[in-house]
Amino acid sequence: MTTRRALLSVYDKTGLIEFARGLSGAGVELVSSGGTGKALREAGLEVATVEDLTGLPSVLGGRVKTLHPAIHGGILAQDTAEDAATLEESGWGWIDLVVVNLYPFVETISKAGVTEVEAIEQIDIGGVALIRAAAKNFKRVTVITTPEDYAAVLAEIEAEGDTLLETRRRLAKKAFAVTAAYDTAIAGYFAGESGEVLPAALSITMPQEMILRYGENPHQQAALYTPAGVGPLGADQLQGKPLSYNNLLDIDAAWTAMSDFEDPAIVIVKHLSPCGIAVGENLPETFDAALASDPVSAYGSVIACNRTFDKPTATALGKLFVEAIAAPEFTEEALEMLASRKNCRLLKMKPLEDPAVMMRSVRAGMLIQTMDRSEDAEWRIVTEKQPTDQEMAALRFAWKVVKHVKSNAIVIANETATLGIGGGQPSRVDAVKIAVEKAGDRVKGAVLASDAFFPFPDGPEVAAQAGVSAIVQPGGSIRDDVVIEAANKLGISMVFTGVRHFRH
Repeated sequence: MTTRRALLSVYDKTGLIEFARGLSGAGVELVSSGGTGKALREAGLEVATVEDLTGLPSVLGGRVKTLHPAIHGGILAQDTAEDAATLEESGWGWIDLVVVNLYPFVETISKAGVTEVEAIEQIDIGGVALIRAAAKNFKRVTVITTPEDYAAVLAEIEAEGDTLLETRRRLAKKAFAVTAAYDTAIAGYFAGESGEVLPAALSITMPQEMILRYGENPHQQAALYTPAGVGPLGADQLQGKPLSYNNLLDIDAAWTAMSDFEDPAIVIVKHLSPCGIAVGENLPETFDAALASDPVSAYGSVIACNRTFDKPTATALGKLFVEAIAAPEFTEEALEMLASRKNCRLLKMKPLEDPAVMMRSVRAGMLIQTMDRSEDAEWRIVTEKQPTDQEMAALRFAWKVVKHVKSNAIVIANETATLGIGGGQPSRVDAVKIAVEKAGDRVKGAVLASDAFFPFPDGPEVAAQAGVSAIVQPGGSIRDDVVIEAANKLGISMVFTGVRHFRH
């Protein structure tokens, strides 16, 4: 068959006139109504109206135009003698090409102060029905949902008189993804309006942002999916090789940790766990302090900062090899210096609303939980020795850091920088030993944070014997009294927070 009649109904009129003019030149009859038909006629094109096909006017302020058997019959009719006879008996014509894009629901609800009435008005009904009908009948009908496909479709029609089956199948697949994403956005809006954090049913639709070279390992396939227009991690990549699966994970972990600090901060992450975090007056000195936490592990790491990455900070990197740097801005001087690091990805992070939940896949399902944003409910000093003001400042800094370290997590720090980090260990006392070893001589007079309670006094004993002067932990063990007694004997102070920060 050939493409004889096209139905056009679009909100986004980008490229519409040129496309419609090409269709008309190829002998395709144009059918439209409303704003689309008006735009085409103003461009001098001959356009039949939907009302011409249905014999009925649009009603309810234009909300009901295309929901009619003459329209959907023309789209859903298959290339059979029986369906052809039905169309002829009913006085309906074939519709071979459907060009529809939907009301901007997502854009509308993204605006500050939008009302429910305004949001509901942007829920497209007829457009979704047209798209689904055309996509279902892709063996005969071509459906276009974005202007990006105009040129390829027009080229095929001009060359062959019709589109290729593989083209129609590809566009149908894209169309169903469009309607799925649209419905998911609507469902998400109403869930949010009702205060649902964990919805009764989970629907996720995201377009593919990029195919990755491989996953965690070269034999694994991988891709990144993001909301349309957001980009990888909500960033513009300014230089460097394409982001890898592991890069994306590490940068996300670094940026999430960095977001907990208001003062100038540097976060260095390797294998999804911080190996150095520091705050300070300026980025170069802060970087030096973060790097000193574990300069060996920092090789091949990613770095995140919450201030403009400038030339002095780029100079402070020295010869350290880093996979990526994420910052809200980069100065031109810094970009010039970093241009020689061809393999270093530079990401300019755009402001995004923080997610309300985090998701992880498990066998045959998904786990969803709210983000770990709990503030310290009530810090309680449980030992005879009271922490000094300096120790308390260090404890609060270490407590911010520890929730970003893999459990079992131990952080040794002063008031502005990590000194030693032990994480991801099955044994908490082993995590303490690693953190102590990383800190070296700097452990003397430093403080320690533990993401969960100490089940035995062995962890505090190792820390105190190394020189740790104060500990912060959630508490809650059945042996809390034994641990507190040990701290008193060791002459260190201990604070309970009542909040646990597991990160598995």
